Amino acid sequence: MSKKMFRDCMKEYIAGLMARNASPETISGYSKDLEMVNRFLEQRYNGFVMLEDIQTQDLEDYLTMLRVKRNYQPASVNRHLNTLRSFYKYAIKKGWTKENVVAPIDQLKAPKKERTFIDEKEYQQLVHAIEHPTIKTIIQFLFFTGLRITECLSLTLEDVDLEEETIFVQNGKGNKQRKIPISPKLLPVLIDYKENIRPDTESNFFFALAKTGKVSDVYVNRILHETTKKLGWKKKVTCHVLRHSFASNLVKNNVHIVHIQKLLGHADLKTTSVYVHANQEYKC
Repeated sequence: MSKKMFRDCMKEYIAGLMARNASPETISGYSKDLEMVNRFLEQRYNGFVMLEDIQTQDLEDYLTMLRVKRNYQPASVNRHLNTLRSFYKYAIKKGWTKENVVAPIDQLKAPKKERTFIDEKEYQQLVHAIEHPTIKTIIQFLFFTGLRITECLSLTLEDVDLEEETIFVQNGKGNKQRKIPISPKLLPVLIDYKENIRPDTESNFFFALAKTGKVSDVYVNRILHETTKKLGWKKKVTCHVLRHSFASNLVKNNVHIVHIQKLLGHADLKTTSVYVHANQEYKC
């Protein structure tokens, strides 16, 4: 078995993710994590590092550095550990190394994260306080569809069928597709947006701004942050909180968990069941 440099293995692993059609978010996240590991190791070894030379202690020290020097939360440290586990699993399968040096490392105990929701009354307050007409529509859209913000902003004009009252999500997580119904409360909002608010642009994105022909998730979250600050809320509301709120409202209305799973595009029912437990805790 010829020795391989860690940086070369890293590039081949990312190419493997692309070949397996992993999501752009996964590819970007794993690339950044492994670049950081590589920088740490090359500083430690003062040059290029061979995969075979990396020891468990090196990776433990790297994860400790993230926690102590960079003040990473346990969940973020665990994400880096999961990246390394995935990388080493692939490296062993490819025959680049025989030893899984990351195997002895345990995950950090992460405190249970409380899920934030907003109710119908808070939603009304929030929408009323947003002045930007396109962003206002996006917030209404997220609250009544539960789409991820990336899914929402990549919708095309063809994906939102106002006559059939359905939304076709083509770019779901893991490149999965799904169709979801448009709520009767949302339909008039979308008709008004398309007829009176959407700028006259060549862009094919359903949600578009005159200047760029699209909308960025950073911009939507920034306006959400500014609006909640203006309202004097202590609660942090993001686009993902609107997704949580959609799921929470479905649970409160006794919608079957499998149906909620399909609407949210969850691959695993366990992910959806978190909302059921969160609602039960909320009632207690």
